Amino acid sequence: MHISLWIGLGVLALIAVLILTIWSIRRHRDPNLCIECDESIDRLVPSLSGLTLGSALGGNSVEVLQNGAFWDVLLDRINTAEKSVHFETFLWKEGELGTRMAQALAGRARAGVKVRVLLDGNGSKKVGEASVQLMRDAGARVKMFHKTSLRNLGVLNDRDHRKLVVIDGKEAFVGGHCVVDEWLGDAEDGKHFSDVSVRLHGPIVHSIQGAFSENWVGTSGEIFVGEDYFPEIEKAGDVTIHAVFAKPENSAPTIKILHHTAICLARKSIWIQNPYFIPEAEAIEAFGEAVKRGVDVRVLMPSTGGSDNPMVQHAGHRNFEKLLKCGVRLFEYPHTLLHQKIMTVDGVWSAIGSSNFDSRSFETNDEITLAINDENVTRQLDAVFERYVKRAEEVKLEEWKKRSLWLKAKEQGFYFFHELL
Repeated sequence: MHISLWIGLGVLALIAVLILTIWSIRRHRDPNLCIECDESIDRLVPSLSGLTLGSALGGNSVEVLQNGAFWDVLLDRINTAEKSVHFETFLWKEGELGTRMAQALAGRARAGVKVRVLLDGNGSKKVGEASVQLMRDAGARVKMFHKTSLRNLGVLNDRDHRKLVVIDGKEAFVGGHCVVDEWLGDAEDGKHFSDVSVRLHGPIVHSIQGAFSENWVGTSGEIFVGEDYFPEIEKAGDVTIHAVFAKPENSAPTIKILHHTAICLARKSIWIQNPYFIPEAEAIEAFGEAVKRGVDVRVLMPSTGGSDNPMVQHAGHRNFEKLLKCGVRLFEYPHTLLHQKIMTVDGVWSAIGSSNFDSRSFETNDEITLAINDENVTRQLDAVFERYVKRAEEVKLEEWKKRSLWLKAKEQGFYFFHELL
């Protein structure tokens, strides 16, 4: 018994050391959200792109695509691809949309187009073997990111949450749309979701191709080069954009730096649309400081009844009272899932992509967000906010404080696991 006790203590000590080692490897210092700068955010694009390890590129065009209309455009473009199609997503489930996507990608592969499909091993575990086999038999390369296996044991919590497509190296799509039937339609009922993605032409496409290459090389080992993937791209418009996706070692991920810095630079407005809104304490404080500067801070999100993951909404509720006391206006949409991930600042700058406003997206997942410096695009994204906020319910502080002890306990319980949700 004495020996067994010592063995048990030794095993526990070893586990503790392993946990501490993993934590020390992955930890990083979060940015100090106190920025002394009086310039407007649209004049600070070089600073934002430099801080997030990217380059601001002019000469782009942006088309905002909402709800199921996105798939009509994307499928049409895939079906007319001439040289290459690169598709990367987190969530793909069997269904009508999955079948249409698999058939389109397989069709282009049979036509001699180079088709590469990168799916997250967890989010796309229900993709369906028939769809995968259809694409592979046609000549498409299909890879799973961090598929569940012993060799991936140390990275199973690291997920590829990006949603992007690059066609012929000249055209790209980035946003929140998932390959699931609920993303069809026009968010007209509780069975069809709302989402927003953007269609891009211009030099920014090379950056998005680079983001795809990062995880493709890491998963498959294949490097692709040449004009089929990185052709010379001419100016397509007047919009300046930079792509944000890097996760440097021992520093905060660039997605987090972008969002938090933008909060600090806002002077007029911050409007956020996000399905999973769980800001950290530093961000809540930054929101409060923004309100003190006269910034109109509003957040639109689904309610627990409208969400596909009510646990996340309950976890987010834990900080509502603090946010409301800071002067942040909160709106919950009960009719369906609002899945778009958008933040606009001062009516001139916007961020859109795959990232949720929570620790999992900011700290752990592989994400991609586009920082867009353009009044017209920002106006369109704010119009989406206004479309849905009309039917949302604003959360009021005095009413919120009256919720039951059971709800408060539930919020605390779910918040404890918020980095894993």
